[in-house]
Amino acid sequence: MSRQRPRRAVVTGLGVVTPHGIGTDVFWKTVKEGGSSLAPVGKEGCDHLPLRIAGEVRDFDADALIEGTFLVQTDRFTHFAMAATQLALDDAGFGRADIDSPYSVGVFTAAGSGGGEFGQRELQKLWGQGPRHVGPYQSIAWFYAASTGQISIRNGFKGPCGVVAGDEAGGLDALAHAAQAVRRGTDAVVVGATEAPLAPYSIVCQLGYPELSRNDDPQRAYRPFTTAACGFVPAEGGAMLVVEEERAARERGADPRATLAGHAATFTGASRWADSRSGLARAISTALTEADCRPEDVDIVFADALGVPEADEAEALALTDALGPHARRVPVTAPKTGMGRAYCAAPVLDVATAVLAMEHGTIPPTPNVFDICHHVDLVVGRARPAELRTALVLSRGLMGFNSALVLRQGSVPPPERRSASL
Repeated sequence: MSRQRPRRAVVTGLGVVTPHGIGTDVFWKTVKEGGSSLAPVGKEGCDHLPLRIAGEVRDFDADALIEGTFLVQTDRFTHFAMAATQLALDDAGFGRADIDSPYSVGVFTAAGSGGGEFGQRELQKLWGQGPRHVGPYQSIAWFYAASTGQISIRNGFKGPCGVVAGDEAGGLDALAHAAQAVRRGTDAVVVGATEAPLAPYSIVCQLGYPELSRNDDPQRAYRPFTTAACGFVPAEGGAMLVVEEERAARERGADPRATLAGHAATFTGASRWADSRSGLARAISTALTEADCRPEDVDIVFADALGVPEADEAEALALTDALGPHARRVPVTAPKTGMGRAYCAAPVLDVATAVLAMEHGTIPPTPNVFDICHHVDLVVGRARPAELRTALVLSRGLMGFNSALVLRQGSVPPPERRSASL
């Protein structure tokens, strides 16, 4: 008797809202060319704050993309999530006709900052005009789970739902939850993360992070893996993905674009960057084991790239610990240096970029970085053509979370299993 083939979680749709633009076409064009969208913070009320540079989404028209009933009860980070979700569903060709039951589609998101812009507006009403002027939606719009709930309500998805509040690494952890849901029987999951941390109130909350860059030059504010590294630049925006069970996707005529092959997470403590070496290395090794991949199978690494010298060194050493000699040969990139770290959304954008990079056979460069001072093959200057079958995406949160995700091109099985599965 033949063994039943395991359920595999594959990516079929991508939707992005970023400082580079909205939609994968404009996003990929800018990323591939090594473009940078970092600029002086332009939000009203931020002129006097010491954060000078950020990655802002400047051409987002929420009124044109989100129904009024949802607009009034949601924050900008949820507007991004809802818009990116629709882009991902359209990209996957996934519509109402593809849903056998509303309970077959789930939603998972990650969030690090919540609805700061909405919350600030209502708090100003509270202190300036009194409690009777505070809107009823304040109780839900700021909440980390708001995007998951509103996406579910808007689209009628009633399958497994959840939110990960795991700092930046939570973006990869949300994808792991989605993959687990698919393996357990859910046909499709909308998953990802979006952030909008650039309202004055949100920025003030971030100023306590010693890792935040105060540099006022867009080309020098975020330069990981260099002697001039001075911290990270925050950003808004994010990405949503449609993840489906492989056979269900093929039955409706969709081609798997990538497989969520392996994931692992560890914890090493807030701002203990030297300790993150062992935690990140453990996450990488465990994710590769789950993906049934060897270190030498990794064709590209999307680095966490915090931009703090101690953290950058720990990441480079973690790669050596986990990948051995291959760590000095495998191409490493960090496209986020051209748009900033959007907290939980940053690694999800890296995952979207990894899918596009594998499809185009192109490694995008790391903007604004040239004088590399660590032993990694960091791709800088211009894109590098390469055959990419396996991608490793890394993320660390400021509170000490470490996460690693392995992606395989399309639905290609691991090398050691190919002959047995043909």
